[in-house]
Amino acid sequence: MKNVKKCKIAILPGDGIGPEVMKQAYKIIELINKIYSLKISYKEFLVGYSALKKYNTVMPLETIEGCKNSDAILFGSIGEKNFNIDYKKNSLEKDSLLFIRKKFNLFCNIRHAKLYSSIKNLSPLKKNIIKNGIDIICVRELIGGIYFGNSKFKYDSNMNIKYAYDTEKYNRKEIYRIANIAFKISRKRKKNLTSIDKSNVLKSSMLWRNVVEEVSKKYSDVKLNHLYIDNAVMQIIKNPSSFDVILCSNMFGDIISDECAAIIGSIGMLPSASINEDGFGLYEPSGGSAPDIKNLNIANPIAQILSLSMLLKYSIKEKKISKNINDSVKEALKLGYRTKDISYNKNYVSTEKMGNIIADIFKKKK
Repeated sequence: MKNVKKCKIAILPGDGIGPEVMKQAYKIIELINKIYSLKISYKEFLVGYSALKKYNTVMPLETIEGCKNSDAILFGSIGEKNFNIDYKKNSLEKDSLLFIRKKFNLFCNIRHAKLYSSIKNLSPLKKNIIKNGIDIICVRELIGGIYFGNSKFKYDSNMNIKYAYDTEKYNRKEIYRIANIAFKISRKRKKNLTSIDKSNVLKSSMLWRNVVEEVSKKYSDVKLNHLYIDNAVMQIIKNPSSFDVILCSNMFGDIISDECAAIIGSIGMLPSASINEDGFGLYEPSGGSAPDIKNLNIANPIAQILSLSMLLKYSIKEKKISKNINDSVKEALKLGYRTKDISYNKNYVSTEKMGNIIADIFKKKK
């Protein structure tokens, strides 16, 4: 009998469509427990608006402890429609998602934007531009930069906002460690890394480029390119197939990763991993909670299922199971199954149906 590997996952379904798409990931987890020598134990915890209603905080202590005592976090989404909340006391994203990132030092965000050949028509780009496909990994620094720098409003005597500022700050260590990960990922792919900055204007970007160049000396087999952020967003639209791995600061990565989601046709297809130096990570769909379609059974569960795949790959080190999940999604799309967001006609399947189809294919993959 094979040795059984065990792992523990904290599951935070969150708000909006989060619980609906998470149910589809559960189907894959249950199948893994049945047919593989990996046993996943898991427990749900509240976060976001669902937590606020019960605990009067968007990030309860029980949830923090549950995450701390797990090998990884599978996250849904946060945010609800038409709710009363005191934003001075509670910020759904800042006090939950950004809190988790900082608490567990999840400095590296990885998003894989891939345009499947069976749904090329979803891309807003012209056919001649996407003829060679789109397969981009965006590596984004996640707990530094302008989102975590000094930020302030200054008021006049009448308490009107006179001016405001946000501070972009990076040190060498922060840049060094994210650059190392990007180079390592690139080395296993096409050995083509593009680093994004604005070093013709910003001091923080000058340091960024300097440190990335320094790190590149350890990876002589990887080709390094530099692009300014304004040129980069243009080049991704003009020639996306020329990009392999993209390395970005926090704010620039926020911009670039969403652009990559747009050119593959639906953010509902894009998973995300946020990891630390020990391999512990939070895995989530890149889209939001979409409260306007909550409980309609039309949300796309693919990004949630692919987030589980990333969790298995990066935190649990189960590359074979991860690949089987990816292949199952690819096959479901190739067979013509579509949820509403990726269908141009009325012949689309429900959230639950798509989850069942992918699970049925996955069941036969071992």
